[in-house]
Amino acid sequence: MTPLTITVLGTPVAKARPRMTRSGIAFTPAKTRSYETYARLVAQEEMKAARIGMMEGPLRMTMRVDLPIPSSWSKRKQQQALTGEIRPCVKPDIDNFVKAALDALNGVVFADDKQVVRVEAEKRYALQPKLVVTVAAVEVVRT
Repeated sequence: MTPLTITVLGTPVAKARPRMTRSGIAFTPAKTRSYETYARLVAQEEMKAARIGMMEGPLRMTMRVDLPIPSSWSKRKQQQALTGEIRPCVKPDIDNFVKAALDALNGVVFADDKQVVRVEAEKRYALQPKLVVTVAAVEVVRT
């Protein structure tokens, strides 16, 4: 099975906590919903371009979250962020980016996110903010 790489341009949005109405109904915030819809559309286009269908079996997901460098930082500090000397140890947490990506790809790239049995994720700073997700089959290792 060929790996699928999906690049979602723009500042990545992490999964926000569900909110409650006064009547007790839970809902996902609009910013999260719209980002997941956008990522879902990008994934559909990537799958169409790669001419692949929904992935089956156990899968692994590799994810890179490229966050924007704060414009208030000095040129030196911005350069350190680009080289990886400074990493984004700030909110949102990386697991919330993973949740947003899984929810966006659920039902599009794979039937259910329970198929994803391995996840590797990293946050870093970049000139062009984006989310890059690669989904591939898990290699069977026989010992």
